[in-house]
Amino acid sequence: MNQVRINAGVWRSRVLKFPDADGLRPTPDRVRQTVFNWLGQELTGKTCLDLFAGTGALGFEALSRNASRVTMLELARGPLQALLQNQALLQASKADIRQADALKFLAQNTQRYDVVFCDPPYHKQWLHKLLPLLSGHLSAEGWLYVEAEYALKSDADWQVVKSGKAGQVFYHLLQAASAPAPTAHP
Repeated sequence: MNQVRINAGVWRSRVLKFPDADGLRPTPDRVRQTVFNWLGQELTGKTCLDLFAGTGALGFEALSRNASRVTMLELARGPLQALLQNQALLQASKADIRQADALKFLAQNTQRYDVVFCDPPYHKQWLHKLLPLLSGHLSAEGWLYVEAEYALKSDADWQVVKSGKAGQVFYHLLQAASAPAPTAHP
């Protein structure tokens, strides 16, 4: 089993184990630290959606930092079982883990989230399908975190507020173009 460590919060230094799976790339520690710095460290009272939960690193990190609820979607059986085992290990009662396809979930769900994590499999054109749907699932001042194999640019629908690159991973913090002025932390 592979493993990833939670960076901060109530489960700081706890280890999450996960199996090898096609396309599964855990968000590196350094990138997670940066993202949660951007989001302000504490997510107290925030609801989050992790569209491609994989290892659960982003979702469990959000819960460790006091998110009120995190819905984690994972379609693959092996990673899904590991998510459920890690949920039990951490006694993460505020994690709502579902075996679901991201596009079908977004089409059927009307809930709005304060933070959406989107780290889809690379080279499968997921972002072109997801980005048009996601603004309807964010709260008025909600944040969208995206990892991709290429850099994103602001457009008519999305404003790239922060971005970075680690190895082959481009990571971004976005807000809907119609959202109030961004208030990301430095």
